[in-house]
Amino acid sequence: MTQFVRLSQRRVAPQLLAIGIVALFLNACASPPPPPQQALQAAESAIKNAEQARVADYASPELGVARTKLTAANAAVEREEMLLAERLAQQARVEAELALAKSQATKAQVVNDEMRKSTDSLKQEMQRNTGAQQ
Repeated sequence: MTQFVRLSQRRVAPQLLAIGIVALFLNACASPPPPPQQALQAAESAIKNAEQARVADYASPELGVARTKLTAANAAVEREEMLLAERLAQQARVEAELALAKSQATKAQVVNDEMRKSTDSLKQEMQRNTGAQQ
Protein backbone atom coordinates (compact mmCIF):
# COMPACT_ATOMS: atom_id res chain seq x y z
CA MET A 1 0.00 0.00 0.00
CA THR A 2 2.83 2.40 0.84
CA GLN A 3 4.32 1.76 -2.56
CA PHE A 4 1.00 2.64 -4.24
CA VAL A 5 0.82 5.98 -2.33
CA ARG A 6 4.38 6.88 -3.41
CA LEU A 7 3.58 6.00 -7.01
CA SER A 8 0.44 8.16 -7.04
CA GLN A 9 2.26 11.08 -5.42
CA ARG A 10 4.86 10.92 -8.19
CA ARG A 11 2.14 11.09 -10.84
CA VAL A 12 0.09 13.84 -9.15
CA ALA A 13 2.98 16.20 -8.32
CA PRO A 14 3.82 17.10 -11.96
CA GLN A 15 0.13 17.52 -12.76
CA LEU A 16 -0.35 19.89 -9.83
CA LEU A 17 2.72 21.83 -10.90
CA ALA A 18 1.34 22.13 -14.45
CA ILE A 19 -2.05 23.27 -13.16
CA GLY A 20 -0.35 25.88 -10.97
CA ILE A 21 1.67 27.23 -13.89
CA VAL A 22 -1.42 27.42 -16.10
CA ALA A 23 -3.33 29.23 -13.33
CA LEU A 24 -0.52 31.80 -12.94
CA PHE A 25 -0.40 32.31 -16.69
CA LEU A 26 -4.16 32.84 -16.92
CA ASN A 27 -4.06 35.27 -14.01
CA ALA A 28 -1.35 37.28 -15.75
CA CYS A 29 -3.41 37.38 -18.94
CA ALA A 30 -6.48 38.58 -17.07
CA SER A 31 -5.03 42.02 -16.33
CA PRO A 32 -7.44 44.89 -16.90
CA PRO A 33 -7.59 46.48 -20.33
CA PRO A 34 -5.81 49.80 -20.81
CA PRO A 35 -7.59 52.99 -19.76
CA PRO A 36 -10.06 54.29 -22.38
CA GLN A 37 -7.98 57.39 -23.15
CA GLN A 38 -9.78 58.16 -26.40
CA ALA A 39 -13.22 58.09 -24.78
CA LEU A 40 -12.01 60.19 -21.84
CA GLN A 41 -10.44 62.77 -24.15
CA ALA A 42 -13.57 62.93 -26.30
CA ALA A 43 -15.69 63.57 -23.20
CA GLU A 44 -13.31 66.26 -21.93
CA SER A 45 -13.30 67.89 -25.36
CA ALA A 46 -17.11 67.86 -25.59
CA ILE A 47 -17.39 69.43 -22.13
CA LYS A 48 -14.86 72.14 -23.04
CA ASN A 49 -16.75 72.88 -26.26
CA ALA A 50 -19.98 73.18 -24.30
CA GLU A 51 -18.37 75.48 -21.75
CA GLN A 52 -16.90 77.71 -24.47
CA ALA A 53 -20.35 77.98 -26.04
CA ARG A 54 -21.70 79.24 -22.69
CA VAL A 55 -24.00 76.26 -22.37
CA ALA A 56 -24.34 76.81 -18.64
CA ASP A 57 -26.61 79.78 -19.42
CA TYR A 58 -29.16 77.56 -21.16
CA ALA A 59 -28.52 73.86 -20.38
CA SER A 60 -26.80 73.75 -17.03
CA PRO A 61 -28.30 70.45 -15.74
CA GLU A 62 -27.06 68.45 -18.72
CA LEU A 63 -23.59 69.97 -18.47
CA GLY A 64 -23.53 69.13 -14.76
CA VAL A 65 -24.44 65.52 -15.53
CA ALA A 66 -21.65 65.38 -18.12
CA ARG A 67 -19.10 66.63 -15.59
CA THR A 68 -20.34 64.16 -12.96
CA LYS A 69 -20.08 61.24 -15.37
CA LEU A 70 -16.58 62.26 -16.45
CA THR A 71 -15.51 62.39 -12.80
CA ALA A 72 -17.03 58.94 -12.28
CA ALA A 73 -15.21 57.65 -15.37
CA ASN A 74 -11.89 58.88 -14.01
CA ALA A 75 -12.65 57.24 -10.66
CA ALA A 76 -13.44 53.98 -12.47
CA VAL A 77 -10.02 54.17 -14.16
CA GLU A 78 -8.43 54.53 -10.72
CA ARG A 79 -10.27 51.38 -9.60
CA GLU A 80 -9.16 49.65 -12.84
CA GLU A 81 -12.76 49.19 -14.01
CA MET A 82 -11.94 50.10 -17.59
CA LEU A 83 -15.17 48.92 -19.23
CA LEU A 84 -17.22 50.99 -16.78
CA ALA A 85 -14.86 53.92 -17.29
CA GLU A 86 -15.30 53.78 -21.05
CA ARG A 87 -19.09 53.59 -20.76
CA LEU A 88 -19.20 56.54 -18.36
CA ALA A 89 -16.85 58.57 -20.57
CA GLN A 90 -19.10 57.93 -23.57
CA GLN A 91 -22.15 58.95 -21.56
CA ALA A 92 -20.36 62.12 -20.42
CA ARG A 93 -19.57 63.01 -24.04
CA VAL A 94 -23.18 62.44 -25.08
CA GLU A 95 -24.51 64.55 -22.17
CA ALA A 96 -22.14 67.39 -23.10
CA GLU A 97 -23.24 67.18 -26.73
CA LEU A 98 -26.87 67.19 -25.61
CA ALA A 99 -26.23 70.27 -23.48
CA LEU A 100 -24.63 72.00 -26.45
CA ALA A 101 -27.53 71.08 -28.75
CA LYS A 102 -30.14 72.27 -26.22
CA SER A 103 -28.23 75.49 -25.72
CA GLN A 104 -28.05 76.12 -29.46
CA ALA A 105 -31.77 75.38 -29.82
CA THR A 106 -32.61 77.77 -26.98
CA LYS A 107 -30.41 80.50 -28.45
CA ALA A 108 -32.05 80.01 -31.85
CA GLN A 109 -35.48 80.25 -30.22
CA VAL A 110 -34.50 83.52 -28.52
CA VAL A 111 -33.32 84.95 -31.87
CA ASN A 112 -36.51 83.72 -33.54
CA ASP A 113 -38.67 85.35 -30.85
CA GLU A 114 -36.78 88.64 -31.20
CA MET A 115 -37.20 88.60 -34.97
CA ARG A 116 -40.92 87.86 -34.59
CA LYS A 117 -41.32 90.82 -32.22
CA SER A 118 -39.39 93.02 -34.60
CA THR A 119 -41.56 91.90 -37.52
CA ASP A 120 -44.74 92.53 -35.51
CA SER A 121 -43.44 95.95 -34.59
CA LEU A 122 -42.76 96.79 -38.24
CA LYS A 123 -46.22 95.60 -39.25
CA GLN A 124 -47.83 97.82 -36.62
CA GLU A 125 -45.74 100.77 -37.74
CA MET A 126 -46.74 100.18 -41.37
CA GLN A 127 -50.42 100.01 -40.40
CA ARG A 128 -50.16 103.29 -38.50
CA ASN A 129 -48.41 104.98 -41.42
CA THR A 130 -50.97 103.78 -43.97
CA GLY A 131 -53.83 104.82 -41.68
CA ALA A 132 -52.40 108.32 -41.18
CA GLN A 133 -51.96 108.93 -44.92
CA GLN A 134 -55.60 108.22 -45.75
